[in-house]
Amino acid sequence: MKILLLEDDVLLNEIIEEFLLERGYEVVSCFDGFEAEDLAYEQKFDIFLFDVNVPDIDGFKLLKKLREQNIKTPAIFITSLGATRDLSNGFESGADDYIKKPFELDELNIRINNIKRLYGIDEDKVLTLGEKIKFDTQNNVLKTNEGGINLTKKESLVLKYLIDNKNRPVSIDELSINIWGYENSPTPATIRTYIKNLRKYLGEDTIENIKGVGYKINIL
Repeated sequence: MKILLLEDDVLLNEIIEEFLLERGYEVVSCFDGFEAEDLAYEQKFDIFLFDVNVPDIDGFKLLKKLREQNIKTPAIFITSLGATRDLSNGFESGADDYIKKPFELDELNIRINNIKRLYGIDEDKVLTLGEKIKFDTQNNVLKTNEGGINLTKKESLVLKYLIDNKNRPVSIDELSINIWGYENSPTPATIRTYIKNLRKYLGEDTIENIKGVGYKINIL
């Protein structure tokens, strides 16, 4: 999924971009309204993430202008403006959500996921893993030149989570919380078994065991 990030605070821009990249998103960053406008016309994005008080053209005016050009990409404002009038202006300009600074990055992730749910935005259902394997995430099947390998639902979820977080190692606890939730959590040995099975299908070197940290996929 591709996100256009408009934030003129260089440090905050870097923090948000790194956070989103770690979660598997493609991010195009810019620092002023005119640059964001050009990018919005030139490329296709799944979500706009706009600060308001930015150089050249503020986020409210920018989004209103894009909406007038029939660009309907879902948009979230991130801004220090918190008055009711500002909130009203944000939604009147065509925003779908509004986050007041300072905010927790996890809150941003929740709001992005909500936009994805509301608009039916999904990642590619068939992912290419290396040169010879395709992963059909909808049907839980690994497709190779020799045929198909049917994954269990949990094997598929573990693999998809590793892919979504391909830029960093993922711990056993993180896999447990995000796939199984807080109830009926599996033992570490159970998760290691899922990893062992996926390595058998994909190749021993495809999922790296980073000692004391977790697992990182290396096939993409």
